[in-house]
Amino acid sequence: MTGRKRMSNCDEATAEPDKQAGSLKLKTARTLKWNTVDRLASQVLYGVVGVVLANVLSQEDFGLVGALLVFQAFAIIFADSGFGAALLQKKEPTQEDYSSVFWFNLVVSVAIYALLWFTAPAIADLFQGDRRLIPLSKVMFLTFVLNALAIVQTNRLMKRMDVKMIAVSNVIAQVSGGALGIVLALAGYGAWALVWQSVALAGIKTAILWLTGGWRPTCWIRMDSMRQIWRIGLSVFSSSMLNTVFLNIYSLVIGAAYSLRSLGVYSQADKWSKMGSASLSQVLTASFVPLLSRFQDDADDFRRYVGKINRFTAFVVFPALLGLAAVGDTLFHTLFADKWDAAIILFRILCVRGVFVVLTSLYGNYMLSKGYGRSLFAIEVIKDAAIAVAILATVFSRDVEILVWGQFFASFATWLVVVGMTGHKVGYPVGRMISDLLPFLLASLIMWTGCWVLSLVTLPAIVVLALQIAVGAALYVGIMCLFRSPELRECSTYLFGRFRR
Repeated sequence: MTGRKRMSNCDEATAEPDKQAGSLKLKTARTLKWNTVDRLASQVLYGVVGVVLANVLSQEDFGLVGALLVFQAFAIIFADSGFGAALLQKKEPTQEDYSSVFWFNLVVSVAIYALLWFTAPAIADLFQGDRRLIPLSKVMFLTFVLNALAIVQTNRLMKRMDVKMIAVSNVIAQVSGGALGIVLALAGYGAWALVWQSVALAGIKTAILWLTGGWRPTCWIRMDSMRQIWRIGLSVFSSSMLNTVFLNIYSLVIGAAYSLRSLGVYSQADKWSKMGSASLSQVLTASFVPLLSRFQDDADDFRRYVGKINRFTAFVVFPALLGLAAVGDTLFHTLFADKWDAAIILFRILCVRGVFVVLTSLYGNYMLSKGYGRSLFAIEVIKDAAIAVAILATVFSRDVEILVWGQFFASFATWLVVVGMTGHKVGYPVGRMISDLLPFLLASLIMWTGCWVLSLVTLPAIVVLALQIAVGAALYVGIMCLFRSPELRECSTYLFGRFRR
């Protein structure tokens, strides 16, 4: 009887970890599902609303709001101060931690809003003295106060791996904000349509999270809580600030030194090109760190997986981004007629530049997987220095296209330096790093040529676009089949095999 009891206790002890592991797997699966729903829905809604507004509003309207977005980006970083990421990093945040960060974020965001309210005339002076920016900024900057109210609510759900309501709130807010923006744009409100769209999106998302999150602050700012998360928060804040400076510097330079119309054209090209490069970077690079981390102590396996990841990334990135650049003309004419023709060449340059941005991000993940965390900061410094040199070399041309070409060459130069640094750090020869890319680059250039020939056909833009996509895809896949690309086989197995299970 005693033996049975002991065995029963043993079984219970064994079952408890299994139960916890199963629960964790279920939470992980749900998190992945809702994160995927959130990302896909956001991209689709963002694209649909963006197309409608781009057809209704003027280039100057987008330039006015683009000027304000530069300041809003910095205000958001200051409002959060890195403490949101620090809460996610901390193993078991307490109620005091959450409450302290909430009140800190709120106080800082209100203080920054007050500062920007009084400096609105100076902001207008910076951008050609356009006084329309003063009332627009006073409303637009409400968004980062509203977003600050949602930081802790969002982080608590992420910490619990319960992100369903984050996805739901994002979708509802995007639908509502997008609908409001379209209605105001059609009613002739110009740049105000974009401003109220942003305010509505932030306000609705925050309201839903507060109504459904079930959390309320219970105390004021506790200094002991703030000290515990300050170090991590400061590191995140510093890195984010440096990154944000150089993400927005082109908008600042174009708006201040050229014109708000030029800024509107650039912002459209930048927005649509980033929908391709940013999505690919998130999907392809972030998922490789956990995989490579398993082999960081096994040099042979690590190098083998680096080669496989190099080739798979090139297999996807080259045709996607070079393909977007190739169909840029017919894509813009299909979506916007000839309204945004000035943005087409910028869009093409930025799409090709996106290849080097994705690859540089990938190489940073290689070094992170090997434990070279400081190298990421070195990459950021190299990238920012290259951008600064490119701006100084091209800003006096008074030509936005030349400025964007400088941005392209800055990214290319950064990639050259980083590929050499990565090869040395991870023990993978630089020659192999580059040779891994060449077959897919050549196949994509052949695809590009086919798309270019089709662009000479005199047919409606939407028909030409459909032909370019079909023929371009057939050319690329055909070349991969001809040379029996293992990446094509792996991709096909994943899409048509695993998804059937």
